[in-house]
Amino acid sequence: MLTQRTIREVEAGFASAVVTAMGEEGDLVAIRLARGCRCFAAWSGEEVLAYGWLSSGPEWIGELGREIRPAAGEAYLWNCFTLAGQRRQGHFRSLVRTIAALVRDEGCKRLWIGGIQGTAEAALAQVGYQPVLHIAASGDNRFVVAPAAGVDAELLAAGRRALSLEESWSFEAGPPRRH
Repeated sequence: MLTQRTIREVEAGFASAVVTAMGEEGDLVAIRLARGCRCFAAWSGEEVLAYGWLSSGPEWIGELGREIRPAAGEAYLWNCFTLAGQRRQGHFRSLVRTIAALVRDEGCKRLWIGGIQGTAEAALAQVGYQPVLHIAASGDNRFVVAPAAGVDAELLAAGRRALSLEESWSFEAGPPRRH
């Protein structure tokens, strides 16, 4: 049975529900909100079903050990998570669709989001996102980057700029950070 949901930005008075939903990383909620990150969640009443974070400034990508720097008019959607028992009900797709529409209405021209092949990647395609870069681990804390098939040259250049990869198709991950 599908759970009824509403998607909205997390306001200060409701941040405790996200703290609970994030479990061991719940202490990061206040830190993220204080530095200007925005949090959105799919809710059923006062229960968080799924959440995602939005940044328009530099943000650390923990899985890559690398920073993304969205350009003016761009944003980065990250740390999207659907809670156990709520998966496979479309919460992630609805969250992405809603956030994308909201930031577009606010003047955002491009929304970056990363997806792991086989999981989020399929859902992202269903809501109209196209891959720009494929990034794969190559061992020894290094990653190799390749353009996605058929990606527009201007979009590819923007993706490489956002990840500071204008000069290289590989990189070494930086040290882990809690962010």
